[in-house]
Amino acid sequence: MAGHNVLALVFGVLLILFIIFGNLLVCLSVFTERALKTTTNYFIVSLAVADLMLAVLVLPLFVYSEFQDGVWTLSTALCDGLMTMDVLLCTASIFNLCAISVDRFIAVLIPLNYNRKHVDTRQAVLLSATWILALAVASPVMFGINNVPGRDPTECKLENDDYVLYSSVCSFFIPCPIMLLLYCGMFRGLRRWEESRKAKLRSSIQACRKLQEAAASLPPLASLPPPLPPIIERDDGPDEPPAFAPSDRAFATSGGKDGLVKTVSFTEIRFPADPRKRKRAKINSRERKAMKVLPVVVGTFLFCWTPFFVLHTMRARCQDCYVPPVLMSVVTWLGYVNSALNPVIYTIFNTEFRNFFKKFLHRCCS
Repeated sequence: MAGHNVLALVFGVLLILFIIFGNLLVCLSVFTERALKTTTNYFIVSLAVADLMLAVLVLPLFVYSEFQDGVWTLSTALCDGLMTMDVLLCTASIFNLCAISVDRFIAVLIPLNYNRKHVDTRQAVLLSATWILALAVASPVMFGINNVPGRDPTECKLENDDYVLYSSVCSFFIPCPIMLLLYCGMFRGLRRWEESRKAKLRSSIQACRKLQEAAASLPPLASLPPPLPPIIERDDGPDEPPAFAPSDRAFATSGGKDGLVKTVSFTEIRFPADPRKRKRAKINSRERKAMKVLPVVVGTFLFCWTPFFVLHTMRARCQDCYVPPVLMSVVTWLGYVNSALNPVIYTIFNTEFRNFFKKFLHRCCS
């Protein structure tokens, strides 16, 4: 049809369906799978909710406008509502990513005091602040800042150039550097933690080898237990029987001077007895694997939205700069495509999400 972009309509409908399906799966997986109920994934659910609302409240009207070759044929009030939700949800997505980086940085900085299983007060405040601040950035459009003199009713966009700069700075140019700095600090802390863990492991291995060598140098005894026995304290009193546990009395038999066997004290050895510590280590290992997904999510977000915000700001502040409408349309589409990419990223890089998606699709298809 003349004057209608059918390709934009087809692509837009498919994009909307893919965003809704993928992000619904993300929310469903976190709320039904016990292994996915972690605080990081609750933030990911908040991000998925923002993408879902974008697909339901913003994209249908945007696709309709693109189908009309960019001509807005609806009311200006509906356009203002569209701009409000667009700014709100895009800002909420960025703030959710920023909140995840803050939460992960705290988890690395003070891991012993960090609640990994349930949303505590600090995390609830972060989640609430994400949406409240996003609403504060978008609220001027609701209060009529878009109603400028000489407004073209056939074009739906943010009309106030000062507000364009304000919203771009608050929504993108301030949170993104903060987010990147926090991730750099987080991964530096993880690297130091990993190096310290490996150093302790090497020290324990060396200590075990020394203890084995010391045990091998003792006189042979028929009842000698296997290597690496529990720590044995040196006996200082030759006239008193050694204070061994019943399972260690074999060391008190003949074979050494005065009927006593030379014993070894090796206080460097640590035998972890608390099963909760082992559980905590497993949780930390799983979280470290989950953290590897987040830089991919952030990098993809920056790749998709940076061109839009750069051109959006340049068009508002540089009156002599010409940005072709086709180029502006392409970078806007690229930003919206980001909402469909996050579930794909989780599927590729997170084993637990991938297993749930496979199980769900297998159940639906069978």
